[in-house]
Amino acid sequence: MRLRIFTEPQQGASYETLLRVATAAEDLGYDAFFRSDHFLRMGDADGLPGPTDAWTTLAGLARETSRIRLGTLMTAATFRYPGPLAVSVAQVDQMSGGRVEFGFGAGWYAEEHAAYGIPFPDSSRERFERYAEQLDIITGLWATPVGEGFSYDGSHYRLSESPALPKPEQRPRPPVLVGGTGPRRTPRLAAAHADEYNVPFSPVAETSAAFERTRSAVADSGRSEPMVYSAAQVLCCGRNDAEVSRRAEAIGRDVAELKANGLAGTPDEVTDRIGRFAEAGAQRMYLQVLDLSDLDHLELVATEVAPQLG
Repeated sequence: MRLRIFTEPQQGASYETLLRVATAAEDLGYDAFFRSDHFLRMGDADGLPGPTDAWTTLAGLARETSRIRLGTLMTAATFRYPGPLAVSVAQVDQMSGGRVEFGFGAGWYAEEHAAYGIPFPDSSRERFERYAEQLDIITGLWATPVGEGFSYDGSHYRLSESPALPKPEQRPRPPVLVGGTGPRRTPRLAAAHADEYNVPFSPVAETSAAFERTRSAVADSGRSEPMVYSAAQVLCCGRNDAEVSRRAEAIGRDVAELKANGLAGTPDEVTDRIGRFAEAGAQRMYLQVLDLSDLDHLELVATEVAPQLG
């Protein structure tokens, strides 16, 4: 089981804050630092000092870290055109020496699109169609041999003799992550394009069922490449009940609710909870850290949870 730190900077974080968390995660031995791709806060957070762009952030971190892998859960297809996005991700992969992982989703948060003037298709069907076409294009651009062109004629996007440059550092491409719990289209899309399938913020039983649907889609597709399975859960770990309560209060959550719906409790309790996801097939766990000022939280898990996971 690999542990990865996952942040939500739209809730309120500067680049300097994210850099402190990423470098702490690297120093403490975490496998990866991931961030969300959102431009508007959610819930009661003030969101100050304002949003940061996901790929601008990762470009900076690519030059200021040396080992830890870097990625998004999930880059929104609605925010960017596929050709320029392929260029950005490839460039950040080069800047990092081949440490980027490309988590990609359809986009869902209508309010942030309205707040920043981003077109948002009303139909979930159209959003998914655009998302699927973008995956075709981005992976196609990366896979095109140097010196050859790439063309695409879809319902929503058309490319004509693109030079398909630049290429990522990782060949044939950075790992692609697809996530969600959709029962039919998402497993098929993951089987066609993804290296990793992620289930966010779902109970163990639902996570296991989603994994099984994707395993079936992978088998039906005839692909030979293995799929990595992962889960994301909010983290609230403390050495004792008082510390757990303090951390829950800091993120505006109830301890009982977190124990039911996240990774909350003492190191032993959190280890046991992660173990249940491992039994369901999860190979990586994304720890959603919401209080980015609390680096002791990361150290506690690194020193008292990670060693128990093997």
